[in-house]
Amino acid sequence: MSSTSAAATQPARHLGRKSALYVGTLLFVIFSALPFYVMLITTFKTQADVFTPSVNPFWFHHLPTLDNLRLLFEQTQYVQWLLNTVYVGVAVVLITLVLSVPAAYGLARIAGGWGETLGIGIFLTYLIPPTLLFIPFSKVIAFLGLQNSMGALIVAYPTFTVPFCTWLLMGFFKGIPRDIEEQAMIDGHNRFSAFLHVVLPLAIPGILTVIVFAFTLSTSEFIYALAFVTRSADKTISIAVPTELIRGDVFHWGPLLAGALIASIPIAVLYTFFIDQLVAGLTAVARD
Repeated sequence: MSSTSAAATQPARHLGRKSALYVGTLLFVIFSALPFYVMLITTFKTQADVFTPSVNPFWFHHLPTLDNLRLLFEQTQYVQWLLNTVYVGVAVVLITLVLSVPAAYGLARIAGGWGETLGIGIFLTYLIPPTLLFIPFSKVIAFLGLQNSMGALIVAYPTFTVPFCTWLLMGFFKGIPRDIEEQAMIDGHNRFSAFLHVVLPLAIPGILTVIVFAFTLSTSEFIYALAFVTRSADKTISIAVPTELIRGDVFHWGPLLAGALIASIPIAVLYTFFIDQLVAGLTAVARD
């Protein structure tokens, strides 16, 4: 009798676990999607509707409007801010790859026993808060003559993308067997040629991970953008939207959230397409 009741409770337990998993997943999806939903619906709300407590922020009280998008695209330099963001992000990604890929390979393969310690030391510099660095950085930017320009951001951002990406790539290079390189060198390749033709293709998931992280970090950074760029035409999205659409004590919530939503869509798409490579990259680092 006891064995029969135990067998009967097993399907119930299995159903309970699945139900708990589905409920937890649903709550996580709702929690993650809620900011996007609020941004989307506020994009098409009138200013009066935004301040209607009975429906705010989840539904409309008045008819939807396109006035927020017209203000954003016709009365601000939003398109220029988007182009600035892409320009700075791409430049930072290129600099990060040029510096972090050979640095990570050298620390993982050539540096020997002290490479791990040095890699951790490099990573620790990433943990220094930008609020402690933007004042000395402003002196460097002034010395280079890059005040109030996108060049200041292109110089400043690699200081936190390169350490993190170097540490991240070290895990990838350590996960690639040395035998593959040695076999390539026996076949006639020198070390650089073996790295270029054998190791680098195997590290593509790690490189894609670095590209996504470096681009995301550089496009969402706020402190350096606020400190180094004040001219409206040279601002990036992260600083332009909150500073240019808050005029005095007037908060243009519709255009503010419309600008945030449009800027966040490419990042969300980027993560969606490269989620497998990101998971593989972080898993490789965790294993290491």
